[in-house]
Amino acid sequence: MMFNDTTSNPDLIMVALRGTEPFDVDKWRTDVDFSWFDLHDVGKIHGGFMKALGLQKKTGGPKEIDMGLGQPSFAYYTIRQKLKDILMDKKYEKTKFIVTRHSLEGALAILFVAVLVLHEEAWLLERLDGVYTFGQPRVGNGEFMKEKLRVYNVKYLRYVYCNDMVPRLPYDNNIFLYKHFGPCLYFTSCYKGKT
Repeated sequence: MMFNDTTSNPDLIMVALRGTEPFDVDKWRTDVDFSWFDLHDVGKIHGGFMKALGLQKKTGGPKEIDMGLGQPSFAYYTIRQKLKDILMDKKYEKTKFIVTRHSLEGALAILFVAVLVLHEEAWLLERLDGVYTFGQPRVGNGEFMKEKLRVYNVKYLRYVYCNDMVPRLPYDNNIFLYKHFGPCLYFTSCYKGKT
C-alpha cells in the first residue's frame, strides 16, 4: 500500500508492505524458511523473506525482470516501479517516501530498501526519507548491510517492545547466526523508551 496524505504532508509518501494472511500456509512456510541468500558486499539475508519480496535464489534477484503478460508480479519490482512512476511526476519533484511496517512485514520493509541498495537505485534512495519498523525479526547475519546503509545515508530505526517475541526470531545462536543491525528504540513494559 502507498499513502500520500496531501492535506497534512503533500511531500511524503508512506509505503506499508502487506503481510502474511493468518491462514495462508504457503506464505507462513516462506516466513519460517531460515535458509540464507548470500549476496556479495551485502551479507547473508533470510531466504524466506527474500522469497516473499519475489527474489528467488536461482535468479539471485536481478535488477530487472520481464514483467510482461503471464509473468508473476513480484512485490519488490512492482513497488519499485510504482514509486518511480509517482516520483518522476513533476508535481511530486520534492516528495520523499518512507517504508514502514510491523512484525514480519517489518522484515520486508528493510529488505525492500536493502535490495534498492544492492541494485544501486541511487535516485530512489535519495528520495527515501527513512525506514521505520516495529517489532521486526532479524533479517541477516552480522555482515548484513553493515556499511551499505551509511553509503546511501539511509535513516533506519527499529522500535521494539520488551515482551514482543518476534524481534527475538530467528535466533541469534551458533546455529542460525541471525543478528539485528542499526539503531533500536527499545520500550520497557512501562513503555519507557531506551536506545
